Amino acid sequence: MLRTFQYRLRPTKSQRTTMRKILEECRWLWNHLLEQRKTSWEEEHKGLTFFEQAISLPKLKHERPSLKTVYAQSLQQVAVRIDLAFKAFFRRCKASEKPGYPRFRGKGRYDSFTYPQMPSGAVIRNGYLALSKVGLVKIVLHRPLEGMPKTCTIRRTATGKWFATIVCEVEAELLPISDEQVGIDVGLTAFATLSTGEKIENPRFFRKGEKALARAQRRMAKEAKGTPQRHKCRKVVSRIHERVTNKRKDFAHQQSRKIVNRFGVICVEDINASRMVHNHCLAKSILDAAWSDFLRMITYKAAWAGRRFVAINPAYTTQDCCECGHRQIMPLSERVYRCPCCGSVKDRDHNAALNILTLGLQSLGLAAPKGTCLQGE
Repeated sequence: MLRTFQYRLRPTKSQRTTMRKILEECRWLWNHLLEQRKTSWEEEHKGLTFFEQAISLPKLKHERPSLKTVYAQSLQQVAVRIDLAFKAFFRRCKASEKPGYPRFRGKGRYDSFTYPQMPSGAVIRNGYLALSKVGLVKIVLHRPLEGMPKTCTIRRTATGKWFATIVCEVEAELLPISDEQVGIDVGLTAFATLSTGEKIENPRFFRKGEKALARAQRRMAKEAKGTPQRHKCRKVVSRIHERVTNKRKDFAHQQSRKIVNRFGVICVEDINASRMVHNHCLAKSILDAAWSDFLRMITYKAAWAGRRFVAINPAYTTQDCCECGHRQIMPLSERVYRCPCCGSVKDRDHNAALNILTLGLQSLGLAAPKGTCLQGE
């Protein structure tokens, strides 16, 4: 099982300059390989493969000697990324989705490079990360590395911070068996409602930082493009976005960990948030809630812990009565579910969470909870 560890790097000024140059060389190579594929198709109606582009790298080093300052396998990884981008493009075309043709990268628009075979090219030694073509970079080991390191990706954030993301192969750590079961309904009034009746409040991190962001963006808009003053203002804007992202990610990690530690069976909605944001009235709030990240974290943490996990189709879970199965229209403004058949009165989201739990248990072949419309079927 693969697990990701992220560490902050503290490079010296000369090391930061070296890593920025590596990123620029990788950016140039990305644009060059993309141009090759584009030209090959336009002139010969022939697509290039990863192998055809990878074997051209030694020749490119003679034509552009600055490529020799980049670790060889990191250059190969650029070709891998190009190949994956085109495979994703063709997959979206085949599925009749918005294609999203791979784009050329402008200056400063390439932010990571990879060492794909640790410890070759990258290895941790006595509080330092030894990187080929860079040197010994101080690393903040806030937690020990576990398992067998496989790959290392060096990433630069928009605020100029550097991080190392190391993927390791580890053994699954099973948690003690739990007989508790839960259905989870995500929403905007409450971030999540559990079938137990508990609610996780929506922190609305972006909404809280919106005023500060607006002020910073107004200051940036007043500065002329390309000036040092605008660059400083841009970093302030990036820093606000980064703080919001970090808070949101930390919140999702904490809540998902509590749920996985407590419950043995976890049933959630299989939602596609990217389709829901087409509603312009709710788009900002939906993106601020970041349900997809929360559910993704529950998914892989449940797999690590040996929990039973299922994502079910959320269709009609809000409209159906959890006790008798009666279906009725429920506008968003209606926050209480009142069933005219059995007289049940429940919070709208709690009713949906109970339906999600019932459908999840049904799909797993387990008994439905007491008091639900599927009990005893």
